[in-house]
Amino acid sequence: MSTYAKKKGFGATLWDFLTTVDHKKIAILYLITGGLFFVVGGLEAMFIRIQLAVPNNDFVSAGLYNEIITMHGTTMIFLAAMPLVFALMNAVMPLQIGARDVAFPFLNSLGFWLFFFGGTFLNLSWFMGGAPDAGWTSYASLALQSEGHGIDFYVLGLQISGLGTLIGGINFLVTIINMRTPGMTYMRMPLFTWSTFVVSALILFAFPPLTVGLTLMMFDRMFGANFFVTAAGGNTIIWEHLFWIFGHPEVYILILPAFGVFSELFATFSRKRLFGYSSMVFATVLIGFLGFMVWAHHMFTVGLGPIANAIFAVATMAIAVPTGIKIFNWIFTMWGGKVRFTTPMLYAVAFIPSFTMGGVTGIMNAAAPADYQYHDSYFVVAHFHYVIVGGVVLGLLAGITFYWPKMFGTMLNETLGKITFWFFLIGFHLTFFIQHFLGLLGMPRRVFTYQKDLGWETSNMISTVGAFLMAVGVLVMVYNIIITSIKNEKVGNDPWGDGRTLEWAISSPPPFYNFKQLPLVRGLDPYWIEKMEGKTEMTPAEPLGDIHMPNGSFLPVTISFGLFVAAFGALFHMDDKAWSIPVIIIGLLITFGSMLIRSVKDDHGFHIHKEDLMDNTDKGGKS
Repeated sequence: MSTYAKKKGFGATLWDFLTTVDHKKIAILYLITGGLFFVVGGLEAMFIRIQLAVPNNDFVSAGLYNEIITMHGTTMIFLAAMPLVFALMNAVMPLQIGARDVAFPFLNSLGFWLFFFGGTFLNLSWFMGGAPDAGWTSYASLALQSEGHGIDFYVLGLQISGLGTLIGGINFLVTIINMRTPGMTYMRMPLFTWSTFVVSALILFAFPPLTVGLTLMMFDRMFGANFFVTAAGGNTIIWEHLFWIFGHPEVYILILPAFGVFSELFATFSRKRLFGYSSMVFATVLIGFLGFMVWAHHMFTVGLGPIANAIFAVATMAIAVPTGIKIFNWIFTMWGGKVRFTTPMLYAVAFIPSFTMGGVTGIMNAAAPADYQYHDSYFVVAHFHYVIVGGVVLGLLAGITFYWPKMFGTMLNETLGKITFWFFLIGFHLTFFIQHFLGLLGMPRRVFTYQKDLGWETSNMISTVGAFLMAVGVLVMVYNIIITSIKNEKVGNDPWGDGRTLEWAISSPPPFYNFKQLPLVRGLDPYWIEKMEGKTEMTPAEPLGDIHMPNGSFLPVTISFGLFVAAFGALFHMDDKAWSIPVIIIGLLITFGSMLIRSVKDDHGFHIHKEDLMDNTDKGGKS
């Protein structure tokens, strides 16, 4: 995986990735970890579908089923979708704005390792007395009654990995505001960079409510506080508010980068400028803003009253408008263009009807009286997966396929890519389309089995068959990645042939300093402008000079590991284990000791001298 020509041994490569602060390598770390968690979440989904394939099934017990559905949802949202989104943002955004790295490379590394240790901690619950079992939303009334330590794993694991996400969001905001190359005004930024910008702002405002909710639950569980205990004067509905004030923007945190990827794809493979660029930017910002206005539509049946329900119903319907603008603009981008149906473009075209169906059922759910019927039925499960799988996952698969050559310097096999696409798409629609009707027939979500004579058998069997087709698609993709990596056939800087933005103007994979000279941006789609003038590379915005780069550091690993250790002490605190307090203290000492070393250590980074750049642009070096 080493980016440079010089072949390294396994140990050297491992140390390189443990200490790297290079945004491109951190992107690879996010991609590998998120991919592994995606497979874990997919296996959990397969267990769910096997259990529900036939009536009165006893493939898993009721208690284990609760753990599986909780971990499936939690893993897919927090540990698979989020890091894969961050992988694309890390790999692409700094290149698109012509930056040499993100604003805070050390924090970028810290954000990844916090996510990694938080996710690992959460999944260790399987081997340490049972996973969380109160659903991925972990409603307080259920969570506080849960036996064992499953919910404590949930609370502490998400707290640690959420901290990493928050750090990442702040880092990307500062990078986009401060580090754009000369000429890269806001209204010349590619749509993927715009979506990264809006998503980072959403993270900044959406994650603190989750942090507060998890902290209050931690105090309830571990210290007998009564924030959510109704009998003791608390209020269980407060958890729902805090969770959904985070949870609804989270949907947009996941979907907007997918929108950004599709905007790049439609323009690239239609050989046209994106239709209605400024309206697309406005729609992206508006979706981000309105995303905070709609959280209580998850709570229509709670009893907030008709006025609150009406306000949130109207706000929910309003959010369909900017989304509709985007869909029409994507269609108009293809209209009259010279469309090429590569693997990423197939995902993009399939996304439009798939996601639109998710949006339409969302508007159905937004009507509060109707929601009383749909609520907690399989109709909601179907709607949610049409948005997340039909939007986010298709976007991630498209983005990973599209940017794979830029990240690794080698193309994924197109034929295998198309096989993955067809298996995954057909399997997806088979799995979830029929669930709308299961919901309308009265099947409640989160039930682990059902009686024979309810008329749900055939639909559930079709749904399970679809899930197996999706699994085949993922297996083909894994095979594709393995054989591509073994063959390792190198490609040029613009492997798709129609790249429009700055990332396609430099080698694949990029040198660790990204740009020898910062490029001059003269309009939207800057690389396309240079191509139209017959040039093969960007006009530089500065003379060739020394480049300052940061040194790698192992401290992000130790800071995160300290919190990981402390979390085990906190976990067993309520069991009155004699060693729990010392473990908490040791963990915090590791974390704060590492922070102290970081504070007092004088690390000025290193310079790449211009003579070295003149000798060989892509010469290896420190990272």
